[in-house]
Amino acid sequence: MQAHPGFLITFEGGEGCGKSTQARLLYKKLQQHNIASLLTQEPGGTPLGNKIRSLLKDKRDFTISPLSELFLFSACRSQLVQDVIRPAMDAGRVVVCDRFCDSTVVYQGFARGLDLHLIDLVNTSATGGLKPDVTILLDISPEQGLQRKKKVHEDRFDSEELSFHQSIRQGYLDLAAKEPGRWLVLQAGLPVNKLSQLAWEYVRPLVAHGR
Repeated sequence: MQAHPGFLITFEGGEGCGKSTQARLLYKKLQQHNIASLLTQEPGGTPLGNKIRSLLKDKRDFTISPLSELFLFSACRSQLVQDVIRPAMDAGRVVVCDRFCDSTVVYQGFARGLDLHLIDLVNTSATGGLKPDVTILLDISPEQGLQRKKKVHEDRFDSEELSFHQSIRQGYLDLAAKEPGRWLVLQAGLPVNKLSQLAWEYVRPLVAHGR
C-alpha cells in the first residue's frame, strides 16, 4: 500500500465533527506504541500556513472569492508538504494531518462550485502528487456539527448557509464511496473514546506492517 517510507493519515469532516480531537488522540496512541509520528494540520503547520490560516478562518470585513480560497489553501498546503510532511515521511514517520486535499475538493468544489478538474490539478501541483494512505471521515449532520461549533468558536465558514454545509457532507460521502479502500467512515456522534478506539483498531495493523 505504501509507495514511500512513511505513512500519511488524514482526518476529514464538516464543521464540528471532532476530527481535531481524534487526530490528537490517534497521534497519542502512536506515541504510546513507540511509532515515530508527527501531528500537523491544515491550514497551518508552518509559519506561512499559520498566517494564511488566520486570513481564511477568521471573520473579515472583506470577501475572499472561491478561486482565491483555492489558491490560498494550496499555497499553505504546498509549504506544509515541503517543510513538514515530506521530510517526516522520508524519515519513515507516520504523519497525522487534520485536513488535507479532500477538504479543498469538498469545500471549494462541491460547496463553492469550482471545477473539480481544476481543483485536482492545483492539489496535485501543491502536493507533488502525494495522497493519503488512509483518510478517516467523521460523518455528522450539518445541524449537529454547527451546534457543536457554536459552543466553541465560530469562524468564517460556520456562518455559511445550511445548504453549503449539506453540500460538504454529501461531497465527503461521495468521495468516500469512490475510494472505499482509502476511507474509513465513522459516525461522529459516537462517544469520543469509542471513535478513538475504532480509528486505532483500523490504523494499527497498517502502520505496524513492516515496522
